Amino acid sequence: MVTSLPNLLTISRIVVIPLVVATFYVDGETPRWIACALFVAAAVTDWFDGHLARTRNQVSALGRFLDPIADKLLVGAVLFMLAAFHRVSLLGMLPALVILLREILVSGLREFLAEVRIGMPVTRLAKWKTGLQMVALPVLLVGDAGPAVLHVRLAGEVCLWVAALLTLVTGWDYLRAGLEHMNGRGVPAQGSAASVKPATTGAK
Repeated sequence: MVTSLPNLLTISRIVVIPLVVATFYVDGETPRWIACALFVAAAVTDWFDGHLARTRNQVSALGRFLDPIADKLLVGAVLFMLAAFHRVSLLGMLPALVILLREILVSGLREFLAEVRIGMPVTRLAKWKTGLQMVALPVLLVGDAGPAVLHVRLAGEVCLWVAALLTLVTGWDYLRAGLEHMNGRGVPAQGSAASVKPATTGAK
């Protein structure tokens, strides 16, 4: 149901994207802090919508469809704007590129596996990757507007690099698991890799 609270929270993450983007076109430090606050609020809804859907038994097909899309749209938009407005260094653009390419890869795998009714459950390592992204991006949104003594921009880029490294690992895990099914060899061995099994949970 579109009007259920979990779905409204998910949709709010999509609605907030143009607001965050708009802050890049306003000069001053205040818009940077506003963008950070909007992003953090959106990230918090990512946990609440899933929690409420489970506890209230309001899990829906629309929610399962929108949740990973909302996350990827928000992260992709922020990474693109940070690069476009030179809020990250040239080296910082590399982890941003890795993260975006991985999201495209996983989305393609999910689409293929959905056709054969196979889902990709979210691994613990993927959750760590998502968590680091959700720390790095609001820090980078503040950037040079933060206290100089804290080296905010550098701290954000370090977190982004760590997230990108985890992105490579989890992306390879999902790709290997997907290739196992494409080649008809079934589920790969257990380990850090994503075990692919019949499910409706989206991979992040």
